[in-house]
Amino acid sequence: MRQVVFDLETTGFKHSEGHRIVEIGGVELVNGAVTGRNFHTYVNPERDMPEAAFQVHGLSAEFLSDKPLFADQSAAPALLEFIGDAEMIAHNGLAFDLPFLQAELDGAGLPALENALTDTMIMARRKFPGAPASLDALCARFGIDINERQREGHGALLDSKLLAAVYIELTGGAQAGLDFARHDAAEEDRDDGRRARSVVRSRPRPLAPRLTDAERAAHEEFIGDLGETSLWHRLA
Repeated sequence: MRQVVFDLETTGFKHSEGHRIVEIGGVELVNGAVTGRNFHTYVNPERDMPEAAFQVHGLSAEFLSDKPLFADQSAAPALLEFIGDAEMIAHNGLAFDLPFLQAELDGAGLPALENALTDTMIMARRKFPGAPASLDALCARFGIDINERQREGHGALLDSKLLAAVYIELTGGAQAGLDFARHDAAEEDRDDGRRARSVVRSRPRPLAPRLTDAERAAHEEFIGDLGETSLWHRLA
């Protein structure tokens, strides 16, 4: 299965208010694993850059002035070719990224995207109800390094790479990307007739603790109310 994790940087929140895309990033996943094939382009928005947006991504109107327009072959058409028929993945994609992108495509006279979209913000809120669901918060939860983002600010390709790592954790962590059918077939095809020995590898970096102090305290209070004969006390 092929998927594309993507992110946009813009001049503001609403295309209906005249805001435009200024950067597009995309990361390819195949069978749940990052392939190393990426898409990236800056886009000339043909307008000024509000200070609030500049503070987020650091892209000035001057820097973007010689970049391709959205409709140029190296921008939107190249993005459509990169996406193809892949499932799309974005953080807050249903409310922001996809509507913004569809509006830009319509304005450029290009075909609308009909691809399925997975919104990782919705996934995170369902999996961790009541917990922060921003990209930074999820990176912290899963122990994903965001030093570059903190140092350089938002960037469409960088954020796509971080989101790809988050998505892999949300959908099974180290197990993502395994193709058991292909692995079994490879074992059967060994020339010497012996099956290959499986190697179990641990994570190179342990995940950060997922329990908050409040959750741990609530659990201890719950156990305390069960009585000395409870299974929890015997296990402890």
